[in-house]
Amino acid sequence: MHNFLNKKKIRHKILVVNQVDHYRFNRASLINVGHLESGNDTDYLAMHDVDLLPLNEALDYGFPGDGPFHVASPDLHPLYHYQTYGGILLLTKKHYDLCNGMSNRFWGWGREDDEFYRRLKKAELQLFRPSGITTGYKTFLHIHDPAWRKRDQKRVAAQKQEQFKVDPEGGLSNLRYEVEARQEVLVGGPCTVINTRLECDQKRTPWCLLA
Repeated sequence: MHNFLNKKKIRHKILVVNQVDHYRFNRASLINVGHLESGNDTDYLAMHDVDLLPLNEALDYGFPGDGPFHVASPDLHPLYHYQTYGGILLLTKKHYDLCNGMSNRFWGWGREDDEFYRRLKKAELQLFRPSGITTGYKTFLHIHDPAWRKRDQKRVAAQKQEQFKVDPEGGLSNLRYEVEARQEVLVGGPCTVINTRLECDQKRTPWCLLA
């Protein structure tokens, strides 16, 4: 990523927000943490799945001033065919704040992207996608871990219904977390690893834990 972004002369820093608590994986909350911990010297975010690496230098990673930019569009993503958005999304910090970030209710894999897409529409933000990219599904290197993590894939009890609902209040405004450690590492370039402990309101989202 450093080589790719440096070739495009895009100033950047890479944050790896690592969940170290005992709860189920919560991608949306970790992205919220990344937004809040990114500092005042950043003006936009790349919500970037770690298993996708861009191969086509024509991909635009520049400032998405007109609206959120879905880099990994459905016709380019090598595996998942998102009809809303997923994989890689660029948006300004101002627009992320306008949406109150992402919902913190999604413990385990999936559905947080669909809910955030509704937030983008409610905020009347237009979603843009790449044009003129001819490399199709070879546009990205997909390095997804094939391991099946039952705890994070499972849907239990009320979660089966709640996963399809809009969260009208949750997001940045009710995120609770603690940074346990922050470490600067070199992985092809400088990266900041933020070990994070999320908090869960077990009355509202008891599915953050599984026996």
